Amino acid sequence: MRTVHIVIMGCGRLGSTLAHNLDGRGHSVAVIDQNSDAFRRLGADFNGTTVTGIGFDRDVLRTAGIERADAFAAVSSGDNSNIISARLARETFGVSRVVARIYDARRAQVYERLGIPTVATIRWAADRMVRHLVPEGRVEVFRDPTSVISIVEVPLHRDWVGRTVKTLEEQSGARVAYLMRFGMGTLGTPSTVLQDGDQVFMLVTDETVQAVLDIGSLAHKEGR
Repeated sequence: MRTVHIVIMGCGRLGSTLAHNLDGRGHSVAVIDQNSDAFRRLGADFNGTTVTGIGFDRDVLRTAGIERADAFAAVSSGDNSNIISARLARETFGVSRVVARIYDARRAQVYERLGIPTVATIRWAADRMVRHLVPEGRVEVFRDPTSVISIVEVPLHRDWVGRTVKTLEEQSGARVAYLMRFGMGTLGTPSTVLQDGDQVFMLVTDETVQAVLDIGSLAHKEGR
């Protein structure tokens, strides 16, 4: 497993849970919160760093290591603060994996259109965020009763954005079962164009799953 550096804005219940989860996996973690008392939630066994300040302040982000970060999670108590800091991380500092917590579900579609995945609720959110920030192994969501066919989430390299479902199926040799787009499940057609932020779930067998995951993780190349 490759160790990555992750910056978390917000040290409430979700932020501290997420920080402990990632720290326990051996990753480098920096947590930002404007209230230094919030860091008490991390406990003495937390191996990461803490930074007191506003999460969308560029200098605060730099102190937390945003310029070398592989991923960023905005999980403060304010939707506006979360989306501003998430956009800064992605658009100003070029962090490739960014995810934001929101409280107003009606805003989710707007944020997803900005290419920033959004999640809600504490335990479910911590699990989903770990999968967005440091995807590893396979995420299986279904297996048929005969244990032959399963549906797995296939994280795609950014170069697949703008390509069609048909191209992905042809090059992977597997069928796309469904997509999650703007927080809603959708059945793609061969002509469906993959968008930034799409979560792609594919039908595979145990013999083909690793090859499908490998193809998804690689940059798309014409004629591959």
